[in-house]
Parts: sequence; structure tokens; C-alpha cells
Amino acid sequence: MPQHIAASDPRLRWSGVISTEVTDGWVMPWRIPVKEKNLFAVELVERAAMPAGVRLSFASNSSWLEGFCDSIPERSPIDLHINGEYFGSAKTEERTSFRFDGLGAESKLFDLWLPQFGEFRVRGLNVDDGADLTEAVKETKPRWITYGSSITHCRAADSPTTTWPSIVARTRGYDLTCLGFGGQCHLDPMIARVIRDREADLISMCLGINIYGAASLSPRTFGPGILGFVKIVREKHPGTPIVLMSPIFSPGREDTLNPVGFTLREMGAEVEKAVETLRANGDENIHYIDGLDVFSAEHTHLLPDDLHPNDEGYGVMASNLLRLLPEV
Repeated sequence: MPQHIAASDPRLRWSGVISTEVTDGWVMPWRIPVKEKNLFAVELVERAAMPAGVRLSFASNSSWLEGFCDSIPERSPIDLHINGEYFGSAKTEERTSFRFDGLGAESKLFDLWLPQFGEFRVRGLNVDDGADLTEAVKETKPRWITYGSSITHCRAADSPTTTWPSIVARTRGYDLTCLGFGGQCHLDPMIARVIRDREADLISMCLGINIYGAASLSPRTFGPGILGFVKIVREKHPGTPIVLMSPIFSPGREDTLNPVGFTLREMGAEVEKAVETLRANGDENIHYIDGLDVFSAEHTHLLPDDLHPNDEGYGVMASNLLRLLPEV
């Protein structure tokens, strides 16, 4: 008989979550405070219910692992890392369970990287009958929060550990909180409060593409929106390095006016100007990254829809950001 572990078992450690919704039958990770979800835009809540960057960790000597979840029509795979090394991926789309075999009988650290796209309710785990299961030793890692659009959410990545935030975090040994929300990076003040209230050693924000596409802010309001957002975050992070990144290359948008008279190139200039303004007002730890240095016109072939990088494209972003992001 397998040994069943409830999703709410305190030996299971959740990382990269803002909150968890717990019932008798399942646990669902959230990337906003779930008890306050009615204070957030409905469209953002839909994306915040998807566990991009969320990990479920524990230590065990079980030679196999089976997990149980709800069936969702569209959802990314789940990845298993053993002792920090990739072991494999399992499909979760339209499935209620996943399984990994051949894990060995020695004690080891399990890290389950949950699907970056699609809701995911964990209904429990099965391990070897008689296997040990203990809470994973909490490591002291630099805490990194990254905020952005679908290009940070990374739906098109092959799996949750091939997203650029995951690659950067694992390469540098950072404790990742990914606040990439597909279509929903609009400088919402409620998200600024979420970032403000979470411990962080590095904060990065990729700003502009959703605002360009939805025309949600204008040349009059975009710059002030950035300044206000950063100042809210600064209320509890007075000295934390904050990086503002302009949009990556997007064919057909760089010099094309959107409905409120903004080009993507002009939005990038506004991001840079916001950094200069904050520095002029005494913020010594604000940094700018040009999105075109992260993903440029030479990578157009890695944009299947002229907007979102494919899996290889996210690898390009990770490689360049590892070079450009300040280290902590």
C-alpha cells in the first residue's frame, strides 16, 4: 500500500507563493493574497491563480512519487528536480495525476515545479509505504521578485523550469517569486502593495507591452504610473535593488502608434526616463535594462506570433539577463 500525504501536510514546503487556499481535500497556491482577491481586477485574478514559479518541496527516500490534482483542459507540465537537478517532466493537461519512477532509495530533496500555466489544486501525494518524509531544510537564498506580463509568465515555455525566471533563479541560486501575469501587467497599485509587503533582496519589473496592447495608460499617465508604483514598493524596500526593464523587441509595434498615441519604442524611453527621475530624486539603487539588449530584432525568428518568445527564445532572455541583472 502506498503512503498517502495530504496536500496540507506541514512537512510540505510551498515556495514562490503569496498565499494558499486550503480545504479538506486540496491546497491551491495563489500569487496574490487569496482572501483579498476581490480587490484585484478579475482578469488578473485568473492569471494569479496559475502557479508560475511555485515549488512544492520535501525530503524523502521514496523511490517513486505520485501526485493528484484537478483536471484542467489547458495546463503546462510539472517538473521534478532531485537534489537541485532536473529529473523529468510529467504532463498535467486533462489529467488528475502524475507520476515519477526510478528515483532511488536514498534520502533526497524533492522540488516539484508546478505548471506555469493553468490552475493547479494539489490533492495529495503518494510515496513508498514506510518511506521517510520530512520537511525540506530551508536554505537561505537571496529572494528575488520579478513582475511582468505574459513574457514573464512564459506560457510558451516547454515546462516550468525552462521559463526565463526559473533559469535565472536556479543558475544564481535565488528564491524566486514570479509575478508574471499574462496580459495583466498594468502597474496595478494592488500588485505594488503585494511586492512592497514581501521580503526581497532583488526586485525586477518588465514594463510596457501589456499597457501598449491594451492602451491602458497614455503618454500622460505611463511615466507617473511607473514612479508611483516604485514609490509604493519603496515604502518597505528603501535600499533593495530595483530593476526596471523596457519591452523586448516586438515586430510591428516598435514604431506603430497604439490607440492612445504611444509606440513601443516611446514606452521604452519612458521606462528609462523614470529610472533617471528616481535617481535624480535620491534613489541610488534603481537600475535600468534596455529590453532590446535582452531580446532584439535578431531574435525575431524566435517569436512565433511576433510577440511571445518560444522555449528557445526564453533561453536567450535568461542568458542575457544573467549578464545584465545586478547580483545580490
